[in-house]
This record gives sequence, structure tokens and C-alpha cells, in this order.
Amino acid sequence: MEHFGTIMFTGAVEAEQRAQGSYDTYARMAEREAPEGLGDDEIAFLTARTSLYMATVSATGWPYVQHRGGPAGFIKVLDPQTIGFADYRGNRQYVSSGHLRGNGRVCLFAMDYARQARLKLIGHAAMIAADADPDLAKVLHTEGGGKVERTVRIRIEAFDWNCPQFITPRFDTNEIARLVGPEMERLEKRNAELEAELAALHAATESEPK
Repeated sequence: MEHFGTIMFTGAVEAEQRAQGSYDTYARMAEREAPEGLGDDEIAFLTARTSLYMATVSATGWPYVQHRGGPAGFIKVLDPQTIGFADYRGNRQYVSSGHLRGNGRVCLFAMDYARQARLKLIGHAAMIAADADPDLAKVLHTEGGGKVERTVRIRIEAFDWNCPQFITPRFDTNEIARLVGPEMERLEKRNAELEAELAALHAATESEPK
């Protein structure tokens, strides 16, 4: 596996870094030993995600970003260098699928908005018909996702953690439930008690002599 900067910091990028005064910082980072693969932190992060952004490149050179989502665990780590997920029938444009037939390079953004964390990955992806590799389709299938149409298998070439600056915290319904669940239970119980007291008062008022 390569350093993220080894692949992404081209001559033009390095020239811009020099002009803006950040070249030395990133040059020192590139001197560190490259990871052999995804580590425990990256694996835990990816398998906890409920969404993923994947950019492909068209034959005309234009990038295209597609969102993929599912319950936590829909992204599977097949080995320290390979991840995958099931692809289900959508609007049937097949833009990413078509791009990958000509150019397998992808860039992925995995976001944790609640904790303001972002993991960037680049690699080579392949879309495989489910009936061409039913074993892989079974491994990548997500419960409740329907029939797997294709699988996406990505060989990771490099990754990099991004800084949290400018990531606006957002929370999905499950995260909100975990945060406010106990308080909501207390409020719902108290609301039920008050409704019962109010009903009893109404009943008592109705039974009084006119």
C-alpha cells in the first residue's frame, strides 16, 4: 500500500504546496513508512458507516460522485487491502458501472458527521454481476437490502484521515435515539401519567351533580 500523498501529490500539487507554504509538512509525512493495509481504526470506522461517497472517472475525463448507503455494516472489509459492498437496483442509469468498465480508479469519502471525522481512500474498483460470483454477493449482502444486482469490490491503494475542520455535526435517527433515548422514555412516561390524571379529573367533573 502506498502513502496517500505519493499518489495524490503530483508535481502540480507540490508546486502549489510550496507556493502556499505547506510543502515541508506534507513532505515529512511522506517519509513515514507506508501502512501495509487498513488498520483496526480504519476497519472499525468503515464498518460503522451508514453512507459512502464514491467518485469515478468517465471516458471523457469528467468525475462523477455517487452516494451509497445502508445500515451500519453494509461496508465489508474483506481483507486489510480490500473492501466491498452490495449494489442493489436503483434508477438504472449505471453511470458508475459504465465508468468502471473503462477506468477502475475510485476515490471514496467515508464520513462520520456526528464525530466530525472523515476517511479518504483511493483504489481500484470492480463491479461484478451477482450471478458471476454468488459467494461474494452472499458475503456482501445486507439484510433487508433486497436482491443483490452487482457487487463492488475495491482494492485500496492508499488512505488518509482528514482534519475535522468545517465538518458540520449531523446525527441520524439512530444516533439521536441513543443520545435522547433515556430522556424521551422519561418524558413519555410522565406524559402518560399526566394524561391519566387529566382523564381522571375529567371523569370526576362529569360525575359531579349538575
